[in-house]
Order: sequence, then structure tokens, then C-alpha cells
Amino acid sequence: MKKYLLSVIATIAPFLTYAQEASIDEIIEAKFKPFASWVSGFVFSPISIAGKQVPIVLIVLLAGALFFTLYFKFANIRLLGVAIKATKGTYDEIDYNSVTEVVSGDPTPGGDVMETVKNDEVVGEVTHFQALTAALSATVGLGNIAGVAVAIAIGGPGATFWMILAGFLGMSTKLVEATLGVKYREVGADGKIYGGPMYYLRKGLEENNLGMLGKVLAFLFAIFVVGGSFGGGNMFQANQAAAQFKVLTGLDSGFAFGIIMAVLVAIVIIGGIKRIGKVTEKIVPFMGIMYIGAALIIIIMNITAIPEAFGQIWTGVFESNTLLGGFVGVMIVGFQRAAFSNEAGVGSASIAHAAVKTKFPASEGIVASIGPFVDTVVICTMTALVIIVTNIKSNLFEYANLDAGKNVIMNGTGAHLGGVDLTSVAFDSAIPNFSILLTIAVILFAFSTMLSWSYYGLQGWKYLFGKGKIADMVYKIIFLFFVVIGASSSLNSVVEFSDAMIFAMVFPNVIGLLVLMPKVKHELERYLVAVGFKKK
Repeated sequence: MKKYLLSVIATIAPFLTYAQEASIDEIIEAKFKPFASWVSGFVFSPISIAGKQVPIVLIVLLAGALFFTLYFKFANIRLLGVAIKATKGTYDEIDYNSVTEVVSGDPTPGGDVMETVKNDEVVGEVTHFQALTAALSATVGLGNIAGVAVAIAIGGPGATFWMILAGFLGMSTKLVEATLGVKYREVGADGKIYGGPMYYLRKGLEENNLGMLGKVLAFLFAIFVVGGSFGGGNMFQANQAAAQFKVLTGLDSGFAFGIIMAVLVAIVIIGGIKRIGKVTEKIVPFMGIMYIGAALIIIIMNITAIPEAFGQIWTGVFESNTLLGGFVGVMIVGFQRAAFSNEAGVGSASIAHAAVKTKFPASEGIVASIGPFVDTVVICTMTALVIIVTNIKSNLFEYANLDAGKNVIMNGTGAHLGGVDLTSVAFDSAIPNFSILLTIAVILFAFSTMLSWSYYGLQGWKYLFGKGKIADMVYKIIFLFFVVIGASSSLNSVVEFSDAMIFAMVFPNVIGLLVLMPKVKHELERYLVAVGFKKK
């Protein structure tokens, strides 16, 4: 591994010196901006609802989530207990040791190897918990810290309600995605798992006599996930982590920070999903407990303001400036930030969930449904409550007018407050010097997000260019190169383009989910009977 790591560093080293030259940033920005703007404008093209511009991709995400929630009879809430037990490993014996069931991903169904899993290890590379934390590490991040702050600042406290609702609805979408990810995964000769929308779009739609459409959608998804992994899943994360680090330390070298971050990322991603799972199962709970713990301290310190905070959230739900327009505005802000935070419907998380050790696809679908609950319902809500209660106590800022559509607000001194800044000010007002812990949280969030997105992008890359070691190495070298570029530059258009690529994944993915949901229903019924939740 050391030899491999040295070769990676040696390969990218000649290119890294260019990252320090501002002229490179400017050249790329100037050349790439028109194309990036066009792609972003296309993906996020809006339609007008009650005078508000709503991105079509947001409508697709929410309509799909609502439909899946109704189709599966509120499985997101009804099966939450089963999901928690499955994540804890309560049903592992059923997953691993039952006989006569065909293991999902078995390349030779009907044989006598995979079906007798009492004598053979079940297909998969990670546990339910590791798969969940690997997927969570990609979604729990700056969206929870900065995105929520922007939602509250623009939409007011009422946006919190819509974020929570979107989180609950997103649980149903994740259930469908992850179940299909496991059902249609492929197992390599070396035991490595290849799964995600690329595979269930191609194989699943072929089963429904839509083979050509499936191949086209799978190809498009693979391109989008690779592009997204370099930008939103890498450069943006490295850039924001470096910025927060520089604010705390006073240093002005994003390049050096990027080198260190790239080395740390390289050490983990070289080991594949197994090592990513082992790292994220430690990082995600730690950073989650640290962040939620601090939020709980602030909430307890301001316990007398909680009733008023919930009152503001409820009254803000139906904010009536310009009547329907105001209501729709608050709803859009809340839904948008939640959807962009938990990525339900994007399909990316199913790539990580596909690597789980199980023979019941629905077992991981149910586990995956916990993701939006933790990401949006718990962590985003905690951030929102902290901002609202501290604003009640300290009057830090005034909520912006929805019609203004501003992404920044002004504090009492007239200084601009953005997303991370606003969250930092809110925490600092109750816990002095919390910005130090927040910086650690931001760096950990960014680091864990890069780990998972490197795996997502690699799976798309392998789907496009093959599963050989050379293709693997080329992708990882490029990914590490972009870590350094992202930390030491401000290539806004590249990141804008890559973020658009992430949400372009929604269109092919949701088409596949709608076509294949009857198969998910069958798998869900089979698993619920196996664990005794439902009679045969």
C-alpha cells in the first residue's frame, strides 16, 4: 500500500504547483463558466408556482418521495423499529444463516454454494451499520451546518417544518433505492461488490422489456456520478474545510491544507469500501454525537425559549406575506435545503448500500431509510432549533424577506452572515469558542463526504471504463488531484457544474425507481415475513 501511495503522490506532484497560481483559476473559470452556467441552468430549470420559481428537479424529488410513501403505506414510519433492529444487527442471523434462499448478487443462482450460507460467507463487504454510516458520511455535512442556516435565514423558522417533512418523505425514496441497489448488484471474482443505479437501471429495466432505455439511463447516471464526485463530493468539500481552517488558524495556505487532506483521503480510499466503512463507522457517530451534543447543551441552556421557538416554527409554516406566494416560498426553501442535504432520489447512497452483507435486498432498503431521518429530521432540526432559540435570546439577526431571495443576511453590526458563519455565531453566542469545535466538525464532515463520494465516483468510473486496476488507479489519482485544487482555488464554475451533475442524477434514477417499485414491494414483503414482522 505504501508503494501505491507513493506512486500516487509522485504522479500528482508535478501538477500541484499550478494550483497555487491564481491565473490558472482565472483561465479555467473564464473558459468553463459559459458551459457550467448552461448545464446548471438546464438541471435547475424552474417553473413558476404561485409566483415562485421552483426547480423542476425539486418537484421530481418531492413528488417521487410522496408517491413512494403512499405506495409503501408509510413504511418510512411503520418500519422504523425494524430498521433500527436491522442496523443494530438483530436480524443478522436471518441475513447470514438462513438456507434455501438465493443470495442477492449470487452469480450462479440455483447452485449449492450461495444457497447454503450456513457453510459459506454471505455475499457482501460491509455490515448494515457500516453501509449506513458510509452513506451518511456523504450526506451529513455542510448542508446540515450551512444549508439549514440559509434556509432559516431566508425562509424563517417555518422552513424547519418543511425540512422535517421532506426528511420523512425522503426515507421512502431511500428504501426503494437501496433495495434495488442490493437486488441488482454484481459480484466480482474477487468478491468485490458493484452496485447502484448503473446496475439496477440497466438490468432492472431490461427485465421490464426496456433494455435500451435502461442502458442509456445507466450510462448517463455513470457520467453524472463521476462528475459529481469531482465537484460537489470533493472540490467543494475541500474548499469549505480549508476556508474554515484558515479562519481559525489565520493561515493563508489552502494548498498545504489540500496536500494534507489528499494524503489522508488517499490512505483510506486505497483500501476500498471495506476501509471506508471501517473509518466512517467511527467518524460519523463521533462527529454526530459531538455536534448534536453541543446543540442539546445550547437548547437546554435556552430551555425557556423552546415553546416560543416551536411557536415560531408553526406560525412560520403558513407565513402569509403575499398569501399563497409566501406559503409556497417557505415550503420551497425548506424542501430544497432538505432534499439537497439528504440526497434522497439522487441514487448515490444505493452505491454504498449495495456492498452490504445480506441475502435480503429489502433488509438494506429498510436500514437505508434511517439515513434521511438522521440527516434531516434529527441533525438539521437540531441546527435549526439552535439558530432559532439563540436568535430569540440574543436577537442576532432579522429573518430575510422571502421575496428578496437573498442568500446572506445582515447581523446587528451590518456584517454579512452566510450559512456556516451564521451557525458559528449562533453556537458561539451560547458556547464561547465553539467555532474551534465547529471547525473540527466541518473538516470531519468534509473528509467523510469525500471518502464516500470517492467510492461513488469510482463505481461510475468502473462502469464506464472497466474494472481493472489501471482504471481504478487513474480515477483515484484524478480524485486526489482535485482535493488539492479544491482546497487551494476558487473555481466556482467547476463546482457549479459538478453540483448540477449530482442533481442531474435524479432524472434517470427516479425513472428507474418508478418502473421497478413493484419488485421492491415483493422484496419488502419477503423480508418482513422472514423477520417475523408479517405473517406469510
